[in-house]
Formats: sequence, C-alpha cells, structure tokens
Amino acid sequence: MFSLELRDGARLGPLEVSHAEEFAAHLDRAREHIRPWVGAAFVTDGVDGARATLRRYAERQAADGARLYGIWREGALVGGVMFTAFDADTGSCEVGCWLEPSAEGRGLVTRACHALLDWAFTTRGLHRAEWHCRADNDRSAAAAKRLGMTLEGVRREAWPYGGERHDAQVWAVLATEWRDQDR
Repeated sequence: MFSLELRDGARLGPLEVSHAEEFAAHLDRAREHIRPWVGAAFVTDGVDGARATLRRYAERQAADGARLYGIWREGALVGGVMFTAFDADTGSCEVGCWLEPSAEGRGLVTRACHALLDWAFTTRGLHRAEWHCRADNDRSAAAAKRLGMTLEGVRREAWPYGGERHDAQVWAVLATEWRDQDR
C-alpha cells in the first residue's frame, strides 16, 4: 500500500475494506462532530456500517469513480479525504474531507487534498475539480480557498440536516488555474 507523508508524522493512504474495524472506531470518535457537514450515508454505525461504506467506495474506485483515503496520525485514523465524485470521461471530480477534532488545525486536509487534486489534474488529466460544503462551514470554505478554488455560487437550501435546510457553497478550480498557482 502506498503512504504519503503529510506533516508532523501524519500520513495519507488508501482506506480499504480491511480497515472496517478501525474506520468504525474512528467514526465513533468523530460521528457527532462531522455529522452536520458530511453526507448522511457516510456517517454509519458499527463495523457492518463501516464495512458497507468502505465496500461502496471500493466498488466505485474499481469502476474508475469515487475514491476514499484515510489520514493517520501517530498510528490512529483521524480523518480522510475523498473523491466523492470522479468522472474521467467528463474530466471532472469533487473532493471532500472530514477530520476528528483532535486533528484539526494542522494543515492535514489541505495537504491531503492537494495531493488528490494534483493527481487528478497532472496524472489523470481532469479539467475541473469541485468542493461542496454547507455555507456555514467556515473551516471547509477556508480549505477550498487554500487550495486555490473559487466560490462559484450558493445553492439555496440544498443541504438538509436536522430537519432544516441549509445553503450549500460550490467551489471549483480548473486544471489551467491549478497549473498556474505558485507552490
């Protein structure tokens, strides 16, 4: 398995079905913190639910679609990044992320998503990458900005959560913009 060093002993690697127990334990620590910000189907309960989520992503990756990667810090799974959508035919993808509170504020999401976007644009030749988040998720919007994305618009009341509807932001970066960024 590949492993990419991020910083401060944290690493990025594939999150696979064989990680179901570890993923379930991680979700137990992170569930209430991430629930408002990620899709409801992602925040599962128990090992069986974790295994089903990991299997769903493995099947999508096998079809050259969505992909899921974990972030480990000091040997513990603390979050991850993903292609929630990946379509080589249209040249577009969507990137997402989640973290336990203990891993926030360390630049891990920015570095991990940078690696995903760089691969999508330089290796796979994609043209466009999107980032969707609730409009009130300031941390997520800040990560999109750090990745050089532009806020393209707000989808009004597009994000249902807790019996309410929230606005959702759509951020994006094009391959030409990605190549032109100073790194």
